[in-house]
Amino acid sequence: MTLHLRWAAVTDQGHVRSNNEDCHYAGDRLLVVADGMGGMAAGDLASRLTVESMVSLDAPIDTENQMDALHSGLELANRRIAEQVAADPSLQGMGTTLTAVLFNGERAAMAHVGDSRAYLLRDGRLNQLTKDDTYVQMLVDQGLIKPEEAAGHPRRAVVTRVLQGEPVSPAYVIVEPLAGDRWLLCSDGLTGVVNDETIEEEMRTVPDPKACAERLVDLALRGGGPDNVTVVIADVTDGS
Repeated sequence: MTLHLRWAAVTDQGHVRSNNEDCHYAGDRLLVVADGMGGMAAGDLASRLTVESMVSLDAPIDTENQMDALHSGLELANRRIAEQVAADPSLQGMGTTLTAVLFNGERAAMAHVGDSRAYLLRDGRLNQLTKDDTYVQMLVDQGLIKPEEAAGHPRRAVVTRVLQGEPVSPAYVIVEPLAGDRWLLCSDGLTGVVNDETIEEEMRTVPDPKACAERLVDLALRGGGPDNVTVVIADVTDGS
């Protein structure tokens, strides 16, 4: 049985930022969220270059070639960022997170760099599939702070690994999809404001992907909207 995605995506500038440095793509075979950083237009540019480098992957790709395809897309994105910085040194320091899921109806392959996130809701339970590449997460991993202390840490926004035109080692994950799964890809404009328990509740109780994405973005805005917020929801269906 070949599975399919039913998806929706919503993004918002938020209430504080002067522009939206998030960029995303959602299609039948590819989901991407990129959260740019670097100030002024540089974050916009880094995230846009990254998403543009990935969109060709929204095509039939055999299971055995998924990881190579993801890696090639990520390398292209990194190379394009490096080329822009070389052409305009004032862009030095710009970068972007990347969370991308490649789906072919039989398997989902994911690549991740930074602190955007991917979650999977299965059988009513929400599981975070990515690990934040942040200074605070490093402190948690080393046992120096407790997980519940991370959200209020003064350095919680310090990202330790992004696409910046330099060598980077992304994390890769493979998931065997099941009909009824619900994917969430989001920037930290959501997770920095809305806790996992609330996200899980909304994903369980709002059946329509578009309505669910809109609801999550609305919750982030009601929580102050301190950052750009992007939400991609994708339901795995059997096509019936």
